[in-house]
Amino acid sequence: MVELSDLQTAGAPSWCPGCGNYSIWQAIKMAIVELNIKTKDIVIVSGVGCSGKYPYWIKTYGFHSIHGRTLPVATGIRLANQDLKVMAIGGDGDGYSEGTNHLLHAARRNIDIAYLVCNNQIYGLTTGQVSPTSLRGTKTKTSPSGSIEWSINPISIALAAGTSFVARGFAGDVRHLTDLIIKAITHEGFGFLDILQPCVTFNKVNTYKFFRERIYKLQDENHDPGDVIKAYEKSLEWGKRIPIGIFYDEKKPTYESQIRQLTKSPLSKQNISDIDISSSMKKFV
Repeated sequence: MVELSDLQTAGAPSWCPGCGNYSIWQAIKMAIVELNIKTKDIVIVSGVGCSGKYPYWIKTYGFHSIHGRTLPVATGIRLANQDLKVMAIGGDGDGYSEGTNHLLHAARRNIDIAYLVCNNQIYGLTTGQVSPTSLRGTKTKTSPSGSIEWSINPISIALAAGTSFVARGFAGDVRHLTDLIIKAITHEGFGFLDILQPCVTFNKVNTYKFFRERIYKLQDENHDPGDVIKAYEKSLEWGKRIPIGIFYDEKKPTYESQIRQLTKSPLSKQNISDIDISSSMKKFV
């Protein structure tokens, strides 16, 4: 059986005290343990930002990619070896600004990976600039008079892109978040999980208190995750009430299950000794 100690690294996280990343870090490890995934059978891919060091602080295979390119790397790993569980993780700047196009295409292709976005509604690592999810009016060092931009809605965008599993968690509820991560990992297809993660240093509006006064769980109100129209309606709720939980869950063929070359075995295990590419090399070199 996999235990939490198996995931312990020599180094320890260096996030700000009280950062929501600590809770997410714990929830990811708990999910891996509860699913009994051996450390050799899962790979964590990160982008750039406060969440970029997850591969360093969870003892599994990992890859620290460049800003906004988390999903292309995760996709490549998944297509090379579908025996691996693949988890991509990044922030709202990484995933909803530089990486927005990759989110759309990974979603429509239904790549079988779990994608977690630590959404603190600010650029934390670069010391507090507005991000795509910062609320209109947010005052930062780059918007001292308040941001004039409307914030994007990650849940609505994911649904519009055809994502087969759409959920939202909260870093202040580790047990509920762990359950959502488990569902995102075990979902056959693109499992998208937006995580409300307070930044205690640079975001003084979207605090733990702010969210605890507003969030409610969709399953407590008998939401039907099979109804995409209801999911859209719920995705538009923000203000006095903010829903968390599973918005939408659909079963449909994954991208890799439809590729003939992958039906026999993972590419990484296929015999390529009889393939000769010398003619192509001569042509293009």
